Amino acid sequence: MARLFVRGSWPETARIADILRKETFGGGLLLIAAAAALVWANSPWSAAYESLRDAQVGPGALHLHLSLGTWAADGLLAIFFFVAGLELKREFVAGDLRDPRLAALPVAAAVGGVAVPAGLYFAINLGGGGDTSGWAIPTATDIAFALAVLAVVGSRLPSALRTFLLTLAVVDDLLAITIIAIFYTSDLSPIALLLALLPLGLFTTLVQRRIRSWWLLLPLAAATWVLVHESGVHATVAGVLLGFAVPVVRQAAGEGPGLAEHLEHRFRPLSAAFAVPVFAFMAAGVAIGGLSGLGESLSDRVAIGIVIGLVVGKPIGILAATWLVARVTKAELDSDLAWRDVLGLAVLAGVGFTVSLLIGELAFGAGTQRDDHVKVAILAGSLLAAVLASVLLRSRHRLYDRLAQQESLDSDRDGVPAVYTPPA
Repeated sequence: MARLFVRGSWPETARIADILRKETFGGGLLLIAAAAALVWANSPWSAAYESLRDAQVGPGALHLHLSLGTWAADGLLAIFFFVAGLELKREFVAGDLRDPRLAALPVAAAVGGVAVPAGLYFAINLGGGGDTSGWAIPTATDIAFALAVLAVVGSRLPSALRTFLLTLAVVDDLLAITIIAIFYTSDLSPIALLLALLPLGLFTTLVQRRIRSWWLLLPLAAATWVLVHESGVHATVAGVLLGFAVPVVRQAAGEGPGLAEHLEHRFRPLSAAFAVPVFAFMAAGVAIGGLSGLGESLSDRVAIGIVIGLVVGKPIGILAATWLVARVTKAELDSDLAWRDVLGLAVLAGVGFTVSLLIGELAFGAGTQRDDHVKVAILAGSLLAAVLASVLLRSRHRLYDRLAQQESLDSDRDGVPAVYTPPA
């Protein structure tokens, strides 16, 4: 673990780490893990999968005697949120999003992507046979899965598209977690939440002083996570807060990368190669029950509201909010992007998994028949959104690839770098 904070490493280890930092590799591992869990959970050996996922470990005295599935969702995923927080802060402080006109659009998109799916679900479930208590289920975008799909299908897409999606998804999940704290948390502990500020404040003070000692930072980060978990707030919030605490700007010119870049470089392989794939394996094992079970689940009005919220509500809310804010304010779409790129991204944001599953359990109770219907609906809606987004983004990928090749040829022929223009 100490090597995560130490610069030197063997050449072989460095090469492996470089491979693990590639999003296409991490995205592939994520999708393989999710597919393996889905197959196992629907096989004759599904009981073994459930036993593994539900096995409980951890110290009970700290209220951390949790199932492996919970450890994956609350613990390992916090590592991913920490890396996402580091990257997002770098974008806001030193990247493209430091311009408020560019940052406003993905934030507005997140708000629209929460409001419209919730409204559609609520409308579908009004009246007999429905249940409006699950209105927040389709509001969340799964950052890990969405970024994995984007990495696999669109390596030629502009980096600004990934930044837009990352910002949208982080804000989206923070809004969803806030909804959980307000509407779905009956045992919120304000004392634990306030106590979490102590190790978080010490962690912030140390990293602001550019202290990189793992034996100081890791215990404080762990204490922050434990107290946030104990408070009843989703523990991944601790990862985001710790990531936002790390400074981006170098203390002095010529001293090497900033601390945020350094920690992101160290933790990304751990996140991509272990934390996120293990989470996917623990979370994606939904027992569908064959065609009859699929039909029964998707005929439930709750399930219909979830699927329509993810597949239809997300794109409508994101596109409408983005266009409206761009129209009535000085906010601008990144010059590297076209509105058709945003359309593909808006459909991709319908991939909801982690927080959606959590809200479903809180709304209907884990292990109930309706909770099973919710899981199938989330899986079906997320898969449909991923497929539709892959088709849209793959066509944009081919277009950007052809454009890049043509610009390279023009530059070689004329000896003058071509001016980039995003395709319509």
